[in-house]
Amino acid sequence: MAEVAARVRVIDDVRADALPLDELIASAEPAVLRGVARDWALVQAGLRSTHEAMDYLRGEYNGEAVTYSWGDRDVAGRPFYNDAFTDLNFEVRRGRLEQVLDEIAACADDPRPPTYYVASLLIDTRFPRMRATNDLGLRAHGIDAPPSIWIGNRVTASCHYDAMNNIACCAVGRRRFTLFPPEQIGNLYPGPLEPTPGGQAVSVVDFDAPDFQRHPRFRDALASGQSAVLEPGDAIFIPSLWWHHVQGLEAFNVLVNYWWSSVPAYVPTPMHALYHAMWAIRDRPEREKQAWREVFDYYVFGAAERAGEHLPEAARNVLGPVDETLARQLRAMLIAKLNR
Repeated sequence: MAEVAARVRVIDDVRADALPLDELIASAEPAVLRGVARDWALVQAGLRSTHEAMDYLRGEYNGEAVTYSWGDRDVAGRPFYNDAFTDLNFEVRRGRLEQVLDEIAACADDPRPPTYYVASLLIDTRFPRMRATNDLGLRAHGIDAPPSIWIGNRVTASCHYDAMNNIACCAVGRRRFTLFPPEQIGNLYPGPLEPTPGGQAVSVVDFDAPDFQRHPRFRDALASGQSAVLEPGDAIFIPSLWWHHVQGLEAFNVLVNYWWSSVPAYVPTPMHALYHAMWAIRDRPEREKQAWREVFDYYVFGAAERAGEHLPEAARNVLGPVDETLARQLRAMLIAKLNR
């Protein structure tokens, strides 16, 4: 495993009812919240045994089918691309959770088992009673973040970023997190935007055996990286757009995470703007691109109030704060223009 330069900051003795969310978001740095979920029923079951953790999940499960990734032994726990980066190296299957758990248990002692991964499953849709005894209670902080569950064997989620803030709770098994700040994107060699193993572009570097001849800038990323191993009951705060590589270290692993945005729901994901900018700007002559950089710095990346501060408030329109009404108008305008 590639070694990074630093360890993630650790905050000890954190209680779910006293999460330091304001401080975490303001710091814009990852932090391990040691033991914050240790009292969860699922965590306690897993600490007793893998068998009890699986039985606990079976007991909470409502029987509806789940979607999961399956890969043969050659996948080696790393859902990824084929050699040509034109397709993925695993299958997407659908079945009952009991079947997935039984198959994971059956190959628990296999040194090279097939890969099983139930990813980003909304807890409330399959485990409707589970939050009563397994939850961080973010609603009490004014945050609407329905939790998702991730169930699998020794699976590696290749290094990627999410647009939202994230708190990931290690419920069963241990997990290693390796994180990089957003500015390291060029040193992490992102793969195709479509298709992707899990919805976001991932680094094509094999962290277990990095090829520095093919990916020499990855050394620079390692110098800026941070790592942490989470024990059952620990959680980690991952700020939006921080790259993170996640390895399940046991034969059976369960993680619960919470994503939330720092902006209102009527503000869309910037990924739409990224695709549009690649279409509209990227392939223009360099002089034009530099000029558009200045335009974007003025209207977008500078102080929010700068572009409209010299105008009367009634004349600012989109140069002023965007509220829900203006967001609907902008959406309608963009749809109309794109459909011409």
